[in-house]
Amino acid sequence: MSDRSSPRQNDDEELVMSLDDVSVHFEKEQGFIDSLRKDAPQVQAVDGVSIDIPENDVLALVGESGCGKTTLGKTIIGVQRPTHGSVKYRGQDIWDAKDGKGDVEIPYGDIRKALQIIHQDPGGALNPNQKVLTSLEAPLKRWDPDMSTEDRRARIFALLDRVGMEPPQEYAHRFPHQLSGGEQQRVALVRALLMNPDVILADEAVSALDVSLRVETMDLLLELQEQFNTSFVFISHTLSNARYLAEKADGRIGIMYLGEIIEIGPPDEVLNDPKHPYSKVLRWATADLDPSEQKMVDPPVRSIDIPDPVNPPSGCRFHTRCPEAREACKTDKPELGAEAGEPGTRCAACHRTDPDHEYWDSAPLDGVESTETPKVTDDD
Repeated sequence: MSDRSSPRQNDDEELVMSLDDVSVHFEKEQGFIDSLRKDAPQVQAVDGVSIDIPENDVLALVGESGCGKTTLGKTIIGVQRPTHGSVKYRGQDIWDAKDGKGDVEIPYGDIRKALQIIHQDPGGALNPNQKVLTSLEAPLKRWDPDMSTEDRRARIFALLDRVGMEPPQEYAHRFPHQLSGGEQQRVALVRALLMNPDVILADEAVSALDVSLRVETMDLLLELQEQFNTSFVFISHTLSNARYLAEKADGRIGIMYLGEIIEIGPPDEVLNDPKHPYSKVLRWATADLDPSEQKMVDPPVRSIDIPDPVNPPSGCRFHTRCPEAREACKTDKPELGAEAGEPGTRCAACHRTDPDHEYWDSAPLDGVESTETPKVTDDD
């Protein structure tokens, strides 16, 4: 086991997915001359993340573009192989199952059926040359070849009807270009649900929709999540969408920065009283959460430039932009804390949450105002 702290759930809950100290590093794209070098630079897309997904859970991952949230989501559902660490489905290491290593208790095919994805662009995910019915029959033919044509189509029509595509027989015989963006997204949702999955990754699943359709689609996702007892990992770059889903489902919001989860917990706590300075930046940038509560005129950040993920800052990765940073932040890496595993609790990887940390006795960094900030305690 890693000595990293992790946002883990109560052991009494049935875990579907469990990630332990997972990192995903990619070689940075280079020109021809640079590619001749032996040691290609590594982009640290995800770095040292440990997290559990229990049954019927909703986890919304939020962060700036390039923070690693989509890569982490794909790692959770077994699409992306980690560079380091383990990804387990109901106790079975996914990649050991795929590679046939050790005693495989759950076949890789069963794992793939149980972990599904809804892409940001449903139109691009659907074959433009195939009718909806053909696209939806394909996974059932692959994973349940003994199902009769009559039963297969009955299941498809029932799910199309369940997501509001009526009459389902008519929609089933349309091509993707004959559907609206919202209808295409519903077809993608049906395709995922056909497998009776345990976890669905919804990667920016509502960002391409008109504002009027977003709430309707999110409500549908939540209804189906409860009906099918499916866990959702929802990827979003906006806190407003993440808050809506997480609050309605009594789920969690995880804030990501440069490949790390830096704050996680119930949405009302994370958004109404953010502990990590970066969470405050996202809160400030999302005016539609509650414009009347916006008290800060200037963004709570020293620099708008995001560090290079090939060479992230030492210590706290946010210290180069943080308006609260001190010398200790440059060298000492903050951890989320083991208490993140307790239901209903929230943790932030920031030294300011520890009233006894040496942070409070170290000097402010250049560009940070030297003020006597009171120590943060649990009672504050």
